[in-house]
Amino acid sequence: MSSPKKKKRFSFLEARITSTLSVSLVLFILGIMALLGVLANNLSIYVRENIGFSIVLKESARDNQIADLQNSLEQAPYVKAAQYISKEEALKEVMIELGENPEEILGTNPMKASVEVRLKAEYANPDSIAAIENELMQNAFIDNIQFQKDLIQSVNENMRNIGLILLILAAVLMVISYVLISNTIRLTAYSRRFIIYTMKLVGATPGFIRRPFIISNIISGIIAAIIAILLLTGCVSYIVSEFDSFYTLITLPTLLGVYAIVLVLGVLLTAISAFFAVNRYIRMKRDDLYYV
Repeated sequence: MSSPKKKKRFSFLEARITSTLSVSLVLFILGIMALLGVLANNLSIYVRENIGFSIVLKESARDNQIADLQNSLEQAPYVKAAQYISKEEALKEVMIELGENPEEILGTNPMKASVEVRLKAEYANPDSIAAIENELMQNAFIDNIQFQKDLIQSVNENMRNIGLILLILAAVLMVISYVLISNTIRLTAYSRRFIIYTMKLVGATPGFIRRPFIISNIISGIIAAIIAILLLTGCVSYIVSEFDSFYTLITLPTLLGVYAIVLVLGVLLTAISAFFAVNRYIRMKRDDLYYV
């Protein structure tokens, strides 16, 4: 027969493992939310940087003027990429789209040379593009500037709404996670409430009583965070294997950032929960410990 002491030790170890696994699942959910936030931000940047405008050039535009314009655009702080498209290249693109040659019908090439500009994400909004348009139209060899104002505005509004929804969800999940972790750690402190009272009787200060509980729960929080990180890595690996384009939305530095968030949350939430859970029993009188 096993001794009561061994049973008690096994029961405590079982409770510790259960507590750590519970915290790891909560951290995994928070990690998923952090990952979704990073993906939404990177997707927003990717979409906005692939929306730009076309600078249509006049027939009278000279080669040196075009070269100077392209050089100035490439050095501009708001430009991610600028590509010159000649009349011939524009005609080839139209032929691919229409399946026929407009030049054979009209007798002349109806297309105009242009410079395709892709903006940096922070400048991809109607106000910035309007200011850029006013600046560029000072060049006499530019015929007009074409950009999809409604599309840009719609993309920005949708991304803003998605960001707001994710922020609200993250705040709600953070509160729920704190409550779940706090309740899990409180059960551990509850099982040792008489030990806390005994330590208080022999003159131990509140800080001395709290310290081992906080350190123990921080270690459990780190272990739980590592488990959550392994689960997140498995999820990311699976998604990457199924969707090759996923690489464009998340990079190793951003993934490491998510892992750091999970680790920090694991430490902070367990430490704060342990602090308040132990404080509750430090303040209790002996008779109250039987009725909680």
